Amino acid sequence: MVQRAVRVSTANGGAGGVKPFGNVTRGTTNPNRLRRVDRWLAVPQAWRLRTVDPDDRPLVVDLGYGASPTTAVELQHRLAAVNPRVHVAGIEIEPARVRSAKSLEHDGLSFHPGGFEIPVAGNPVMVRAFNVLRQYDEADVPAIWATVCARLSANGIFADGTCDEIGRRSTWVALERSGPVSLTLSLKFGAFSAPSDVAERLPKALIHHNVPGEKVHTFLQALDRAWWEAAPLASFGARQRWIASCRGLRAAGWPVQDGPARWRLGELTVGWSAVWP
Repeated sequence: MVQRAVRVSTANGGAGGVKPFGNVTRGTTNPNRLRRVDRWLAVPQAWRLRTVDPDDRPLVVDLGYGASPTTAVELQHRLAAVNPRVHVAGIEIEPARVRSAKSLEHDGLSFHPGGFEIPVAGNPVMVRAFNVLRQYDEADVPAIWATVCARLSANGIFADGTCDEIGRRSTWVALERSGPVSLTLSLKFGAFSAPSDVAERLPKALIHHNVPGEKVHTFLQALDRAWWEAAPLASFGARQRWIASCRGLRAAGWPVQDGPARWRLGELTVGWSAVWP
């Protein structure tokens, strides 16, 4: 049974707490489910892995990896291609899940019991928490974000996201120490009829705000409009249509942060100012 989230204001966690900060969640996952966010961390965010002191090892955290350690193993493999010295720490609040993952540990991968307080030494350059915060109350999100962001290194980033069961539709908020900076959508071509189909996978901070009058709703409607305006390019494939949609969105004044190299993957990143509640 999934427990209702302990409200952040009364949780027994934090740096001096006795219990980990958070609740046991369902923990469901699938191999390769998080490939889209991993690809984003390993390419446009790769500079963060290369700017640490040469004598240090960049620390990356897979926060709330779930009942299976698969996503942590995959993350370490993908980021080690960028910096072989990277160390991924998988953190889970359920001790039994940590014990079952211990046999997979090696020099670049370890597993630890804990929660949002991130109970490992050092400040991570990357924290990935996927399909975790969606199981909490929206009112708890600001305190969770603040707790994680306070643990980041100076150039650190926190990806708080959600995806479907096999990773075809994915979204995430990127946060730095100062707070949220962007929202990214990443969709598999052929897995949607309109870009707004991704709305059911919006992060917890946004999903309940996809209603008329809210910024994220306006943004998704504008993206849909750009998609339909690019319909004549459908004969050249969904990829070309998506690229044209992203280009049209930028031309309309939306703070699109990336370019064709990311768009061709079915990805689009927009500044947080365009969608924040």
